[in-house]
Amino acid sequence: MIIENHTTFAVGFGTLAFINANLAQAKNRSGLAWWFVSLLLGPFATFLLALLDKLPDPH
Repeated sequence: MIIENHTTFAVGFGTLAFINANLAQAKNRSGLAWWFVSLLLGPFATFLLALLDKLPDPH
């Protein structure tokens, strides 16, 4: 039972990290960097990304 709970937690944080990486790229930010930040901060990273403005296009 304990292993199942940890697996569910890891899958949830991993999924959230991919969603946040996609959100970061949509705001012209580094998806890889935000993926790592999301693994550490989880939902707090999502909140930070939601507050950040979109950066200008790099082109």
